[in-house]
Amino acid sequence: MDLIASVHRKLAVLEQQSLTRRRRIAGTACAPQQLVDGRPMLAFCSNDYLGLANHPRVVEALREGASLYGAGSGASHLISGHSRAHALLEERLADFVAPHLIDARALYFSTGYMANLAVLTALGSEPDAMIFSEALNHASLIDGARLARATVSVYPHGDVAALAAQLEASSAATKIVVTDSVFSMDGDIAPLPALLALCERHDAWLVVDDAHGFGVLGEKGRGALEQCALRSPNLVYVGTLGKAAGVSGAFIAAHASVIELLVQRARPYIYTTASPPAIAHALLTSLDIIAGEEGAALRAHLAALITQLDEALHLTRWQRPVSHTPIQPIVIGANDEALRVAASLHTQGLWVPAIRPPTVPADTARLRVTLSAAHTFDQVARLAGAINELEAM
Repeated sequence: MDLIASVHRKLAVLEQQSLTRRRRIAGTACAPQQLVDGRPMLAFCSNDYLGLANHPRVVEALREGASLYGAGSGASHLISGHSRAHALLEERLADFVAPHLIDARALYFSTGYMANLAVLTALGSEPDAMIFSEALNHASLIDGARLARATVSVYPHGDVAALAAQLEASSAATKIVVTDSVFSMDGDIAPLPALLALCERHDAWLVVDDAHGFGVLGEKGRGALEQCALRSPNLVYVGTLGKAAGVSGAFIAAHASVIELLVQRARPYIYTTASPPAIAHALLTSLDIIAGEEGAALRAHLAALITQLDEALHLTRWQRPVSHTPIQPIVIGANDEALRVAASLHTQGLWVPAIRPPTVPADTARLRVTLSAAHTFDQVARLAGAINELEAM
């Protein structure tokens, strides 16, 4: 039992540091109003930014996809699991981001985590490669860099000058700069135009993980590349389809030769069962909504909610990093206080998670409020009032 005792000790340390994570059980569809652990809650914690996870058209498309293709794919993409639905989705995704890439092609993955592991291990597989990683990158990018054979250099958050110096000093044959577009815990946006200019100057790849920008940013919802008006053969774009698109999976879009390299060498793509074709079929409808008039209206409503929350919160003790995205963090500091505030909100029927280290740096535990186009102005007003009252106590 010594092994079990050692596990108990590790769990006790997490509990003492207020770092224990607990799951809640949602008994209804992803939406602002949910039944959670058996009680009604108003949720401000999902990444369903456009409210498509329970959109009737998307739900019906998923049902239709299951009737056409069945429940599962049966094998990996390179064996027999690559369906017509997967092929159509990749064609549509490539067309969707084509204004920002040269000779664009897209590759669909079961998850964003797998996509990030795939792109960094495939591009950074040579010993003479070097990865320049943003300090606040998502865990999947960090893990992808660790798994690659490349040397890894971390540059400070948003520090273009520091990255420029690192690139200038590097003699690596292959240089890869990798960054989130929208940072998932702060909601700020990377200085992508300046990063791309550096990459073009130093003949480096710029890998952009647009998990929280795809569908949300840009006039047509094409994400951070559209928002920043970028276009370059140096770009490798990762878009997530389980957030604003409301379903599941992710894709990598880049020059066709880069995608072919991933098909041939990306282990997370080659050695996993393809996602159910019904998922890909449903995503075709998600893309229709994102690119159409309804998507534009949803993004406009979401922007109005972001402005409303910004104007309604009046905080003096807690800090609010500047964010013009649906991710609206409220930095409290201590782990235990963040947990107490989240628990107080929970008793009022408001579901807002407390985010603690190692997801965020020590002493920056926070509430991570996420807004959705499915929220109403009254719901956001209720949240702001409750947070203001708790901060004033």
